[in-house]
Amino acid sequence: MAEELTITTERVDDIPLLIAWMERMGLAELVNEHFPVHGNWQGLSPGQVLVGWLTHILSQADHRLNQVQGWAKERIETLSGCLGERVRELDFSDDRLAALLDLLGEDERWAGFQAALNQRILRVYDLTPQRVRIDSTTASGYWRITEEGLFQLGHSKDHRPDLPQLKVVLSTLDPLGMPLVTQVVAGNRADDPLYIPAIDQVRNGVERRGLLYVGDSKMTSLETRASVHLGGDYYLGPLSALQVTPQELEAYVQPVWSGEQPLSQVERPNAEGNVVPIAEGYETQETLRAVVQGQEVQWVERRWVVRSLSQAQAAEATLRARLKRAEQALLALNERKQGKKRLKDEAAWHQAIEAILRRYQVEGLLKVHLQEQTQVRPVRPYGSRPAEMRLEREWLVTVDPDEAAIAQTLRTLGWRVYASNAPQGVLSLEQAILAYREEFVIERGFGRLKGRPLSLTPMYLQDDQRATGLVRLLSIGLRVLTLLEFVARTKLARTGEKLSGLYAGNPKRATERPTAEAMLRAFKGIFLNFVTLGGQNYRHITPLSKLQVQILCLLNIPESTYTSLGSNSENPP
Repeated sequence: MAEELTITTERVDDIPLLIAWMERMGLAELVNEHFPVHGNWQGLSPGQVLVGWLTHILSQADHRLNQVQGWAKERIETLSGCLGERVRELDFSDDRLAALLDLLGEDERWAGFQAALNQRILRVYDLTPQRVRIDSTTASGYWRITEEGLFQLGHSKDHRPDLPQLKVVLSTLDPLGMPLVTQVVAGNRADDPLYIPAIDQVRNGVERRGLLYVGDSKMTSLETRASVHLGGDYYLGPLSALQVTPQELEAYVQPVWSGEQPLSQVERPNAEGNVVPIAEGYETQETLRAVVQGQEVQWVERRWVVRSLSQAQAAEATLRARLKRAEQALLALNERKQGKKRLKDEAAWHQAIEAILRRYQVEGLLKVHLQEQTQVRPVRPYGSRPAEMRLEREWLVTVDPDEAAIAQTLRTLGWRVYASNAPQGVLSLEQAILAYREEFVIERGFGRLKGRPLSLTPMYLQDDQRATGLVRLLSIGLRVLTLLEFVARTKLARTGEKLSGLYAGNPKRATERPTAEAMLRAFKGIFLNFVTLGGQNYRHITPLSKLQVQILCLLNIPESTYTSLGSNSENPP
């Protein structure tokens, strides 16, 4: 009688890598320490559930609670081997995941966990914080609005002002883009008051002073700048039109136009490797005073009056396009078309002209002339109306560009004033400009958070605490991605090597700056096979490729993280 052969298979992919990486970060241990649960909690600990769920999110780009249990059921042996404890399907049920979100939504416990996680990451990865970048984004959805709820109508960065939203503020560590502090607030909250609490939380988490905080004009309110200076840190950001009015900006730039103030150029290599100028500017200083929590603060602020060359060129192109469209719209008033009503009097013509100039924001830049034309036209008799000669008036618009006004406007484009309290030894003009221009680092983090692989939007949760917990969970996932990427890129830069084989259709293409997403994709297609033959159980895992071994080496993860899953076991799957 032939022996019966049974074969079952599980997908392994990037699961062992992700779990091993999060184990190095100490996630499960810290979660269990800072989010204790009732004694009735059974099965995997909250920390292990968090690690397993984050593995699903990062591997599948899906945060939905109802997708995790089925995913875990098909990978029970893999998850059990990687987590070091027998996994049950119910460990990842909807109820268990919702309970985890409730824990993460507790503000006080989250603050302690976040600070402890920051300190562990800085120690384990030997990171020395120097620069922190702060910015905010919004996430919109079809939520129910309540009076004091998290989901509110506000200024939408998703360009959906019709939808309720919540607001997420990230304080990230440069150059990694790794979150240090995550704030989740109501979608109608203003940004300005959020910066000081974020900075205080960063200080608690990294236990270090002398950091440079970089942000946009909303961060550079006088109160925030004074608070940063009082706390022994530095700030960098542009001043808004409220802090430096257009008239004050013109006064700053006037010495440049008159030739009295020389400019320093800032250069950097372009895509072709050629060094080209990107900005020009000069430095000045202002003495400031403010009151912070009842304490008067006085300091000398360095200000850089800077003209971005690319911004000036883009603004000029935009302005000229608006001028062209405005001229076309003005001349179109002269056109006679069937069904088009003619303006009846001079006042109506002036109103139409002013409306067009406002619409295209070109007031004072075009010379618009309105000429009256009259003619006497005979009118035939009709009924009881006798024949008559009727005087008719029409108006004609002509347009000429005001070249002097346009030239004056063009030379004001691209100018901005940046402010900092950092001394010369910490921050030069060139360093300030380049530091601010790396805003894309945090924007990339927002892209990951709201899109793939973390996929915050669309969010299907309606409960405020659970929505807050989910954002915090995904911010931990963002830490995982940024650290993976940082460690791999740092090692490649140190050895001078490149990684090839990451790009589909172009296996020879090599890069010294691989993304975390590309490295994780490289592990797709690894399977764990279980074979039962003659009462004996055997395991076999797909052999690792050269690229996969190279990635594990870059991340200092042993190959046994995968190969140990293929060790024979006496217990059938």
